[in-house]
This record gives sequence, structure tokens and C-alpha cells, in this order.
Amino acid sequence: MFDLSSLRLPVVQAPMAGGPSTPQLAGAVAEGGGLGSLATGYLSPAAAEAQLAAFRSLSTGPVAVNVFVPEQRPTSSSDAHDYRSSLESWCRAEGIVGDIPAVPLSVDDEARADYSSMLAMLERTAPQVVTFTFGLPGREDVARLQAAGVQVGVTVTTVEEALQAVDHGADLLIAQGIEAGGHRSQFDQSTVPSDITTEDLVRSIAGACGRPVVGAGGVDGPASAQRLLDAGASAVQLGTLFLTAREAGTKTTHRTALLDPGDRGTVLTRVFTGRPARALSNRFTTAMEGAAVAGYPQVHVLTGGIRAAAAVSDDPELLHLWAGTGFAACADETAASVLSRFDALRRPEPRAPGQSGV
Repeated sequence: MFDLSSLRLPVVQAPMAGGPSTPQLAGAVAEGGGLGSLATGYLSPAAAEAQLAAFRSLSTGPVAVNVFVPEQRPTSSSDAHDYRSSLESWCRAEGIVGDIPAVPLSVDDEARADYSSMLAMLERTAPQVVTFTFGLPGREDVARLQAAGVQVGVTVTTVEEALQAVDHGADLLIAQGIEAGGHRSQFDQSTVPSDITTEDLVRSIAGACGRPVVGAGGVDGPASAQRLLDAGASAVQLGTLFLTAREAGTKTTHRTALLDPGDRGTVLTRVFTGRPARALSNRFTTAMEGAAVAGYPQVHVLTGGIRAAAAVSDDPELLHLWAGTGFAACADETAASVLSRFDALRRPEPRAPGQSGV
């Protein structure tokens, strides 16, 4: 079974759903000595399997495939309708283009059906690693994947979530600190996000859980990566830095905003999808923050038309510009160039028998 210690570089490419994570990016990372990742969020099982096959045609290295766990806390119908009304009023008043559909009713049921089919595909195709985001996979699902030779990772944002993941059989833990870009992976979307830093979260989990830990969030170069390794991480996960890699499928508008952000900073917001996520600030995040609700995936559907129109018209003010706090280090470069920044990382010393952590 795959082990993080087998990587030449202790670097994991974050799975970034919606286009940025491509087989080409994952393949380049794997060929460069790291762990490439594919993101199945918003893909059918057949499309995800095709991406895995494409990766395998490009690299013989290891790959992780990420899966969204269906929400444990369904969206309130009244909250979703209230958000739609606010969104529609804002768009009408400001002349904003983009279809706003009716509040979807069957999204949660569809997500559970797709989830089951996705796991069956991954059990059959057996990538080296399957990671989970947005929730806790069932014990039986974890055991089925492990029986197929797959290592199972769970993305966690607190020590409590990490302990739950270990209880369900997780082989490794992706510790997502508050600095991370994109969606927060908290198990319950309705809770206030934990503000623990990646370094503190890694240190706490490594000391409490006895599983390999991947530090995710705020890695903008070798110094921040080394701090996470010294805190107990077995590897670090890079997301934002890979968004501007040439192999990534990042939208042009998003890529340009990362490379030339002007005076933008990052904000943690629910306005685009209903789940808290870190993005570059823009007109959308400012105007709709007061109306935001815990409402994934319904809010994601409601804002999809506006975001799609913004991508076509190259309008960064209405697009979800996911970014971690280290976005200033983004550059127009290849994945191999990104990895080269981390060539001198020192892995942590093995712990003595009986010590907790990795």
C-alpha cells in the first residue's frame, strides 16, 4: 500500500474541483516526485474514471482521487429561498447578467447517489489514495477501499474531526488550517469555521491521532512548508501555488487575478456556494456577504449562472477567485518549477517507539 514516505518530495498537490485539477497537472506533480491529485467534485463517475485513465497514460507515479462527502446538514429550504431573493434583487438593481434558477429540490438525493457510484468506481480502479472532503466517510466505505489496496485520507479542520476520522479507519489526515484557499472542509457546513492555523492544527493532530498528517493551508514557499514538517507533518499540500501552473485548468480570469491581484486580499465567505471558502475579495463577496447562508450545494447552483457569465465576459468582480493567504507567491510557471522551490525540504526525524504522531 502507498506510503507518504515513499515520495521523493513530501509535497501533495491539492485536489481543486471545477477545472483546475487536470490529469496533466497531477501527472506533472507525480513525475516530479510528489503526489498528484484529481478532483471528482462536479464530475460524474464516468468522467472521473476517464481522468484517472488519462493520468495513468501520463505517469506511472502515485495519484490521489478526492471525493466530496454528501452534506450531513441539509440546507434549510427557507434559507435557500431567502438567499435567492437577495441575489435576484441585487442582480436586478445592478444589471448583473446570469441566470438564477429556482432553488433545486433534489440536489441532496442526487449527491448521495453519485457518491455511492463514485466509490464503486474507485474501489474497482484502485488509485493509490482516495481522499474525502466535506465530511466523514462511513466505516464500511473506508474498509471497502482499503480492501482494494487503497489508502484512505480524510480532510479535517479540527482535532475533534481528526479523531472521528481515525475512529472510522482513516489511514492519513489532511489538516486544513484557516489559511487554506477554497472550501473549508468542516464536517458540518453550518458551524462557524475553526480559526486554528495549519501549523497549530498539524501539531495538535500529530500529537493526538497517531496517523500521518498532511499540512494544508498557507504554504507559500519552502520556509512555511518546513515549519509544517517540523510541526509533525509527513507532507505538505499545495493548492493556490498550483492554480497558476501552466498544466492547471484554472479559468483565465481567475489565473489573471492571482497573478495581478492589485489591492485584493482574501476573505472567508459563503456567498458563492453556501459553504465557507477563502477567495480573493471582489464585488460579489462585498455585496452579498450580509445575505450569506449555510447552503451548499443549493447556493452553488443558484450562483452558477452568474459565475459562468463572469468567466465568459472576463469579469473578476463576479467570479469565485479561490485563493489561500499565500497567493502573492503565485507565478506563471510549470508544475515542475513549483516543485523545484521545495527541493531542499527536510523530512521530520522518525519518532521513537511509543511516541504519538507521525
